[in-house]
Amino acid sequence: MAGPLITRTVDETRRAVAIARTQGKRIGLVPTMGALHAGHVSLIRAARAETGFVAVSIFVNPTQFGPNEDLARYPRPFEKDVEICTAENVDLVFHPTPEIMYSPSFKTFVEVGDLQNVLCGASRPGHFRGVATVVLKLFNIVQPDVAYFGQKDAQQARILMQMATDLDLPVEIEVCPIVREPDGLALSSRNVYLDAAQRANATALIRTLQALRERIDAGERSAEPLLRLARAMLDATPGARIDYVAIVDFDSLQPMDRLKGRVLLALAVYFGATRLIDNVLNDIK
Repeated sequence: MAGPLITRTVDETRRAVAIARTQGKRIGLVPTMGALHAGHVSLIRAARAETGFVAVSIFVNPTQFGPNEDLARYPRPFEKDVEICTAENVDLVFHPTPEIMYSPSFKTFVEVGDLQNVLCGASRPGHFRGVATVVLKLFNIVQPDVAYFGQKDAQQARILMQMATDLDLPVEIEVCPIVREPDGLALSSRNVYLDAAQRANATALIRTLQALRERIDAGERSAEPLLRLARAMLDATPGARIDYVAIVDFDSLQPMDRLKGRVLLALAVYFGATRLIDNVLNDIK
């Protein structure tokens, strides 16, 4: 099986995409930081089903990591990632170095207003500034018709949707469902950091979200009792340390007292040094 074309510079990436466009193909982009898992594969398969040319970017973006975060130890199994891309019939893998993406004279960053400063942004200042900047660069380099992101990173998806709208970007943002382990843990490249006990206890995130959804399905529309239940469940989980528990309006990402419309239930919890996130999105009348 022939593998994907691997490009490392902006010019060779643009040339490859331009050839695909002359063949009348729509371009799909799956931006990743590598360490590909079944969640990424689901995005690649969506792109493969809907577009004629699938590009996957593999770039561990330094500007979205804080000074005390896990940039140095973030997994980088590039050869395995290429094997996965080959198996999924990816056309192009863009694998630049930090020096390609950020020249020594680089000075421009993208800010997405209030959306970037809440939830994960409150505890990871500058994170979404880095995310929005690198994704805009990827959009400009690859110029996709459609870009694919996972619902697990719901705040990221919302921010990128806003960026695309505000900057009149000619790209459709498609958000695909969360892919989970059989016990419900959302797939994440950071799950490999968990020891056996932490891995077992990490299912508290989905169990908490399911308990909240059951209360909502039973008619609860007040946020405070739901938040109390979530905190109690997580506080009772060995090794869990809450970063945040939130019930927000998906469009504004602002807290809600009464649940109505598109409601995002979102959690961020530490197990040791590993920070996990999860969420469910509800449409409530």
